Amino acid sequence: MTRKRLLLVGGGHAHIEVLRRLATAPHADLAVTLVSPDAQTPYSGMLPGLVAGHYVRADAFVDLAPLAAAAGATFVNDRVVRLDLDRPVAHLAAASVVPFDLVSLDIGSAPGMSVPGAAQHAIGVKPVERFLAAWETLRADAAAERVHTIAVVGGGAGGVEILLAMQYRLAEDLGPRAPRFVLVTDVPQLLPQHAPAVRRAIGRVLVARDVVLELASPARAVEAGAIVTTGGRRIAADRIFWATSAVGVPWPAASGLECDIRGFIVVNAYLQSTSHPFVFAVGDCASQLHHPRPKSGVYAVRQGPPLLANLLHAARGETLRRFVPQRQALALIATGDRQAVASRGPLTTGGAWVWRWKDRIDRRFMARYRMTGPLA
Repeated sequence: MTRKRLLLVGGGHAHIEVLRRLATAPHADLAVTLVSPDAQTPYSGMLPGLVAGHYVRADAFVDLAPLAAAAGATFVNDRVVRLDLDRPVAHLAAASVVPFDLVSLDIGSAPGMSVPGAAQHAIGVKPVERFLAAWETLRADAAAERVHTIAVVGGGAGGVEILLAMQYRLAEDLGPRAPRFVLVTDVPQLLPQHAPAVRRAIGRVLVARDVVLELASPARAVEAGAIVTTGGRRIAADRIFWATSAVGVPWPAASGLECDIRGFIVVNAYLQSTSHPFVFAVGDCASQLHHPRPKSGVYAVRQGPPLLANLLHAARGETLRRFVPQRQALALIATGDRQAVASRGPLTTGGAWVWRWKDRIDRRFMARYRMTGPLA
């Protein structure tokens, strides 16, 4: 049988699991190419710990080139800017093209920065590399006492974790000279996707850390040095970080793939595009029809095995298998100081032991993708 050309676009959580499985059990059916603009991909679960100083970069990033090589895949360090779904080929930023028979997209998402001035005056928490560069600049500016107030816009778990991680690190660095923090959200309560007990636990942490909470304060505009709410109030801040609900990157829709109102690629129960059956999509860039789930690495990780299975079935012309994601997932929300809050449905608990549990889970997960020894 002629080998099918499989193009993996992006080095997200599901794709690195596909590569790991191909490394442990190669398949002659596929000729695989991975295209990613980054040579390393971050693990979202360890990003707050990296910001807080509990991890170094090597702990929290997967090297894509050695993983691709172990899987027998070709790694191309470039960015896909468009798919030509008629030919079909992927157009890269370097003006070259990559032909394919099957393509899978795992390209993540971006904070929705449609508020006037947000793109110019705020720093998105994604893409991660840009955020981390801005974070290092902030640390230097805070040490030089050029930053006195930091605002984070977004009251979900991602915004809370990043705020508490930054606050912890700056307090460790600067002590009483550390900047103050403000958390701004458009809803009347934090963590709306979590149980009331979780919201109360996180709220107590924020209050204990003297974080100013601006609840039910939708941002109407962002200016240099301030967030303007719909009520006309100005919330002053020397740095503004944007961690609101995610949106899809624009080029999949521009390429002709069916996307929802927020720009996420619509996929069916097989993780397959509803408009183009030779296209698959996973992770934050996709929205599974009839089974919507929060944009979380917890769900993306679990898509890796069924994605590979269906890519192999598609390459062989076999019947695809349905994948129904779990309804609830365990969330371990780090609070910056080597403590964490566990959340699953109505249940919650917290403390230093939860952080140690999370740390063991995260380190064990990352060890699976290291190329220094046998793959587990």
